[in-house]
Amino acid sequence: MIDWAHFTPGASLLGGLLIGAAAAMLVLLSGRIAGVSGIVGGLLAPARGDVAWRIAFVAGLLVAPAVWRLFAPAIEARFDTGFGTLVVAGVLVGIGTSYGSGCTSGHGVCGISRLSPRSLVATAVFMLTGFATVFVVRHVLGSQ
Repeated sequence: MIDWAHFTPGASLLGGLLIGAAAAMLVLLSGRIAGVSGIVGGLLAPARGDVAWRIAFVAGLLVAPAVWRLFAPAIEARFDTGFGTLVVAGVLVGIGTSYGSGCTSGHGVCGISRLSPRSLVATAVFMLTGFATVFVVRHVLGSQ
């Protein structure tokens, strides 16, 4: 069932275009892929001369919402689950990015745009796992 009151195709399209433009600029200007898990992971085990751009990228991810707040009202965050579920989900996503050698931004945005077979498979697995999880949680376990 679609929540028509919160259906935002224009904002979603604009956001997608901005993400695509940022990913394209990073690869065209520096030859680097905008996979967030790989960028953050590179900060945990830094290589000489490979830290500044990673810090700038992560800083941009953190500063952008603050800049947004200067021009627009706050976006209401709504979670239909408890804190424990969010923590478990975050840990599982972290483990998945390790096993999948990347995250949805690296594979789904950058990899598919480069027609990487590995990224096509990884993104299909991400999506199918998400579909299966929603089905099990909503229809098998009966929770929202």
